[in-house]
Amino acid sequence: MTNIGIIGSEGRMGAALKAAIAEAGAALSGGIDVGGDPIALAKMSDVLVDFSSPKALVGNLGAAVAAGRPILIGTTGLDEDHHRAIDDAARHIAVLQTGNTSLGITLLARLVKEAAARLGPDWDIEIAELHHRHKVDAPSGTALLLGEAAAAGRGVVAATGVGAGLGVATATGGVATTTGAGVGVATVAAGVLDAGVLEVRVLEVRIPARASSWVMRLVFCSI
Repeated sequence: MTNIGIIGSEGRMGAALKAAIAEAGAALSGGIDVGGDPIALAKMSDVLVDFSSPKALVGNLGAAVAAGRPILIGTTGLDEDHHRAIDDAARHIAVLQTGNTSLGITLLARLVKEAAARLGPDWDIEIAELHHRHKVDAPSGTALLLGEAAAAGRGVVAATGVGAGLGVATATGGVATTTGAGVGVATVAAGVLDAGVLEVRVLEVRIPARASSWVMRLVFCSI
């Protein structure tokens, strides 16, 4: 049985991961939070899952490399230096980094890329998101992932990054807001003057058997 070590085990995702591991009957080797020893955790684990913070990423990667352990990075709010560190680590161990580990969001990104490619430059694309009040990075990794998918569909480079807009084609914007709600909402809308708005909304729903589950609904509104 694979022993899973969680970095950031006391956060919201860490708690959800521990519950999901227990529900699945998998093995939790341990978990650390701020001030914990990632090298010790890596040595007792077969794989590491990192949902901590950007400032801890380099040390966590170093621990994974030193122990020869693969690592999944779900930490968001990363900059170019962090991605270079990820690339360096990936020369030595298996590294999977993504802005969102959800199957639903992965599918949505594919749909966004396809829509951006087929709708053409006359259509503007906007990504908006709503998160709980404890969300620390805005735009989120999910919004950046969707912005990059839209840009790839247009064959351009998205102006993504922490604090950057999601610049795609003529007028793509990114809006992030927070409330006390525990449900996250990501909305991708494509609109063209005098034609219509195509909107995809994804709701994050927490259920015990999984860390997170996503339900999608597609709405077309004529204007």
